[in-house]
Order: sequence, then C-alpha cells, then structure tokens
Amino acid sequence: MKAFAFSLLSLLSSSGLAAQAQTTPAAMATAKAKGSEQLQFKTSAVCDMCKARLEKSLAYEKGVQAAHLDVPSKVLTVTYNPAKTTPTALRTAVQKTGYDADEATADARAYDRLPECCKKTNSTH
Repeated sequence: MKAFAFSLLSLLSSSGLAAQAQTTPAAMATAKAKGSEQLQFKTSAVCDMCKARLEKSLAYEKGVQAAHLDVPSKVLTVTYNPAKTTPTALRTAVQKTGYDADEATADARAYDRLPECCKKTNSTH
C-alpha cells in the first residue's frame, strides 16, 4: 500500500512539473527550434496573478506550445504552431481572458470578472 501511494505521489508530482515546464524560456526556445513561430503582445497585465491567468488560459488554446508573460514590460511571448492557430486567434484568446492585446481592447465582460488587483486602473503592486 505504501508503494502504491508513493508511486501515485511521484506520478502526480512529475506531471505537475511537466505542465509547469511548458512556460519556461528554455521550453520556449526548444519549441521555437521545432518549426514553430513566436509572437509577442503588449498586454494590460499588472501583476503575477495576471501572469498566471494569461499563461494558463493560453495553455488551453489549440496550437500553443508555450506562453510567457514578462510582468514589468507587460509583454506576452507565445510560441505556437502556425498550422494549428493564427495570430488573430491568439490575440482574441488574450482579449477573452480580460486583457488588452496590442491595440485590441479586452472583452468587457471578461475584464469585469478580473480581480480588482488585475484591472489596468490599479497601480502595479
């Protein structure tokens, strides 16, 4: 029974690390080398909570291999497969999460659902 519990714990821990590894800069460089393309958006993100929200949201988009938000510069870098998605679809995904993507403004309903700390009217914390 102890062996089973240990095996299950090990499996869950390793799958969590694998999911987290997709958004690291090293993973993005590896994905870029496989014929993928990179796209950068200027967002309205203001905190680490915004970073987690955007990266998680884009992880569920078809064709996205990695996403990384640099909070101080507010630049979201997305590595994606151009055969499976387009820059317009990625920009729309960012908007539907509640954030601006370059000149395109956020979806109003999604923006209203953001926590107060993530709204662009608040100062960086």
